[in-house]
Amino acid sequence: MNSIVQLMNSYKKNNEEYFEILRKISKNPKSSQRQLAKELGISLGKLNYCVKELRQKGLIKIENFKKNKNKINYLYVLTPQGISSKTKMTINFMKRKLKEYDVLRMEVLKEKERKENINE
Repeated sequence: MNSIVQLMNSYKKNNEEYFEILRKISKNPKSSQRQLAKELGISLGKLNYCVKELRQKGLIKIENFKKNKNKINYLYVLTPQGISSKTKMTINFMKRKLKEYDVLRMEVLKEKERKENINE
């Protein structure tokens, strides 16, 4: 049972990382992997692994700059499937954040009510 929980946590973490990478790529497709890794706070190796996974899943395309003599630079483009996936991830992210907000709001209200009862 413990391994199932670990697997689910790992899956959730990967999805969050993929979501953040897709967000960064959609904002700036010309970012280098080094720049993306720095902005995301992850290692370059981990970002490279994630980018390959996203490409394998068909969520991004990787292209060389056509007229650039330095063929190391790439352009990362979200595919239609990548845009759809990013949209779904955004919706799920917002749902999670709204649930967290509701839980915190209830805790604050309960604490406020408890203090009012103490002061009476």
